Amino acid sequence: MKKKMVTALLAVSMLAGLSAVNVMAADDDTITVGFSQVGAESDWRTANSQSMKDTFSKENGYDLIFDDAQQKQENQITAIRNFIQQEVDYILLAPVTETGWDTVLQEAKDAGIPVIIVDRMVNVSDDSLYTAWVGSNFKLEGQKACEWLKQYAAAKNMSEVNIVDIQGTIGASAQIGRSAALEEAAAANGWNLLEQQTGEFTQAKGQEVMESLLKQYDNINVVYCENDNEAFGAIEAIKAAGKTVGPDGDILVMSFDTTKQGITDTLSGDII
Repeated sequence: MKKKMVTALLAVSMLAGLSAVNVMAADDDTITVGFSQVGAESDWRTANSQSMKDTFSKENGYDLIFDDAQQKQENQITAIRNFIQQEVDYILLAPVTETGWDTVLQEAKDAGIPVIIVDRMVNVSDDSLYTAWVGSNFKLEGQKACEWLKQYAAAKNMSEVNIVDIQGTIGASAQIGRSAALEEAAAANGWNLLEQQTGEFTQAKGQEVMESLLKQYDNINVVYCENDNEAFGAIEAIKAAGKTVGPDGDILVMSFDTTKQGITDTLSGDII
């Protein structure tokens, strides 16, 4: 691999839902970056992929090798090993889950290739296996959402909070943090956490899970969706069941990610 003296500048904008890493080098020195993207499960992820492609363009001095793992960790491990064989200068990894990375990241370290983790985090035995992480505090996001719900419930004199949690991909950092925040808040505030099921961060699965939950429980008044696409699916299921959403409706729908459609639904009152 070509040896380069470079300075890495890492930045993340969670409001826009985009992650980017800019590496500055000589104009005539192309930097090869291998990016293992978890998949295309949500609007946020699609925007994130486009942001990476725009940032690591040939015009900006990069050669980007983009790999879509289709939500499978084994595909990401294969991609990383391919990047190592191709002697890329940097590896970017948006991991599908937190665990199971030690061996392949050690291989990258042994090859002298810096690994930058983006969005979700990895849980490894040795933090030196990656150079940096660019992401969000997912538990803090959940805590802030739950604090809002606590204050809302008090202001509206809600006699009880009967909440269901449509979780993200089990084992992903966003799922772990957002689920933990809700579980702690439910215990602290006496909310009825009726059930937790994974919606896999997709609209189709979110709708499927919500349809099932509505058949099991007739007293749901809050749905805590761990991303916008799950919320879109949940809203469809709720309306199809003849119920309404929003502050003046039957069920409040909470969500994360701030996608364009998510903002639109928030302004309309479908998402709170």
